[in-house]
Amino acid sequence: MSTEEDVLKVMKKLDKMISTENFDDAMDSLKKLQSLPITLQVLNKTRVGMTVNSLRKSSKDEQIITLAKSLIKGWKKLLTPPADAKKASSGGGGGGGGGGETSASRDVEMPAAAPEKEAVARFPPAAPPTGDAVRLKCREMLYNALRGDSVPDGSGDPEALAERLEAAIFAEFKATNAKYKNRVRSRMANLKDQKNVNLRLNYLTGGITPERLATMAPEEMASDEMKALRDKLTKESINDAQLASVQGTSTDLLKCGKCGKRNCTYNQIQTRSADEPMTTFVMCNECGHRWKFC
Repeated sequence: MSTEEDVLKVMKKLDKMISTENFDDAMDSLKKLQSLPITLQVLNKTRVGMTVNSLRKSSKDEQIITLAKSLIKGWKKLLTPPADAKKASSGGGGGGGGGGETSASRDVEMPAAAPEKEAVARFPPAAPPTGDAVRLKCREMLYNALRGDSVPDGSGDPEALAERLEAAIFAEFKATNAKYKNRVRSRMANLKDQKNVNLRLNYLTGGITPERLATMAPEEMASDEMKALRDKLTKESINDAQLASVQGTSTDLLKCGKCGKRNCTYNQIQTRSADEPMTTFVMCNECGHRWKFC
């Protein structure tokens, strides 16, 4: 059986699901389409893109919607002619080619992307494709976090960068387990943090690689403000510890009976009744010897 026949067979099942609104076997059918070597010619002949897009709009299942979007996105890449072909079409009359591309574009209808996004340089290599619904959803969430309200000029493609980041996280855990999901959530939260815009900008502009961001500790991803606060608290803790170890009054009037040096620190504490003199505790700063001086 040819690829075209296989596609038509799956399309009949999908059309029936759409008409009956019963999507129980939709994931199996979409995965079947994903495994087929569908070409631009098959897309144009079968118009499978329209069927999958209708399924995407009809279903409320997130996994079905995500996988349908992934399929359509992959098929859209078949519609983008090579650079040489673009030059050739612009040199010769654009009447016939333009009509064919418009027809094929309708077959794989997708929410329109801003034209200028296509011109943004994709500095990371493309991430390996996946049909796993969990991974596709994680890629979508990371993309939304990277995209934010706007993408600065000169940035890499947020979608490609989100896919690369997810792939780097998955490569570490080799499964979509709890550790994988927690790692994705922590990256997403830090990228969305309005007080930590530098992390997002550094990643979008190539200052941080996907592999690096995938393994960064929370302290490394923290905003400059949070890092400064942590440094301040650390210094205060060190100072407190030092004061605790050497607190008291320095004097050279007392002589250590162990090393004979006159570099001592003393504290006076009321250990007896109020009418009695205070007890003086002395510590040698040279050798650490301690004694009580009455």
